Amino acid sequence: MDSDRGNIVNFASFKKTARDEKKRAAKKERENEAAANRVKFGRSGAAKKRAKDEEKRRRRDLDGKQIERDANSDDPEDDTDT
Repeated sequence: MDSDRGNIVNFASFKKTARDEKKRAAKKERENEAAANRVKFGRSGAAKKRAKDEEKRRRRDLDGKQIERDANSDDPEDDTDT
């Protein structure tokens, strides 16, 4: 009967190994799908956000540099009533 103890299988380690392998396969599948979507749909979300933020900054800077003319100005280009 003591010789039968050598045939014991550790199923817990097998389950863990199988679970880890399943997780790795799922992660690889998600990465492949993400790569295909990047090609299919263009820019990533981070790139879109960066471009949007840059556009906001450019508009804000341009608005700050814009010259506002007064109605009482002596500027000949602004004189429209003569």
